[in-house]
Amino acid sequence: MIIVSAVFFAGMGVVAMVTPDGTMKPFGTVLPQSTARAEIRAVYGGFGLAIAAVLGYAAATPGPVRTGILLTVGAAMAGMAIGRVVSAFIDDRTPFYPNWFYALVEVVIAAPLFFVACG
Repeated sequence: MIIVSAVFFAGMGVVAMVTPDGTMKPFGTVLPQSTARAEIRAVYGGFGLAIAAVLGYAAATPGPVRTGILLTVGAAMAGMAIGRVVSAFIDDRTPFYPNWFYALVEVVIAAPLFFVACG
């Protein structure tokens, strides 16, 4: 599951680097300024690639550092899913895709990382 998670983050990072507009399109966000595209490349692209690299390291390196990496990435993913749930109570209803789809992806990634870290 660590490698699957790393591949997911690598894919997210590459797509965001290459097409920040396409990354945000499912959410109804338009990026008319270069500063907005730079933000998506940084937060989704750079972050995604960095997390993929850290997870790759964790997959190859057992021990306390691995546990820390898995707990940290799992917590980040769980936090994203929680943010979507909170938004469901505060904001208008959203369709399954993209909001609930990504919440499900985040939970599916977070749970096994926690399991492996605490296992």
